[in-house]
Amino acid sequence: MTTLDELRQQIAVCTRCELHRGATNPVPGEGNPQARILLIGEAPGFHEDAQGKPFVGTSGKFLTELLQSAGLSRDDVFITNVVKHRPPGNRDPLPDEIYACSHFLKQQVEIINPDVIVTLGRFSMAAYFPGERISRIHGKAKEVDGRLIVPMYHPAAALHNGALRPEIEADFQKLPRLLAEREATRAKSDPIVRQQSLF
Repeated sequence: MTTLDELRQQIAVCTRCELHRGATNPVPGEGNPQARILLIGEAPGFHEDAQGKPFVGTSGKFLTELLQSAGLSRDDVFITNVVKHRPPGNRDPLPDEIYACSHFLKQQVEIINPDVIVTLGRFSMAAYFPGERISRIHGKAKEVDGRLIVPMYHPAAALHNGALRPEIEADFQKLPRLLAEREATRAKSDPIVRQQSLF
């Protein structure tokens, strides 16, 4: 199986779409390679493009606060995006760009093998909840291929609309319970093998 380091190298030289032409740095993602929670955003922004790291701007600081409110740190999770290069002017990623990057995201999911995937924003949500509206299903987990998928608003949404902040905070605070439930389910199905809880 491909490793995260090998995948990072592939992303660094990827020319499958036009986004690489205007990007300063690829942003493959970072975090705990054995994370139980994988967070998937939409696309790198200005600060992410400059540093080659996901969620390092204003919305990234809010994401760190949200994780802390759930008893987590960035070292506990893995954070990536649907596309790995910054779209010009921070525009939304286009369908062909999302498709071009989809195999990278799929491999990241397979390598990390998280219990819970948190989709941040409508573009990552659409991969698991096609045709849904985030305003209707945010915070409502669904099992897909043995994982819990939890759609959530993108942290930037609260920065644009302060009224959403309490909802986003409440959704993140569900994560410890969801992880505990996944661990209990795993323990029942295989009582010999138990993962140590983060909490």
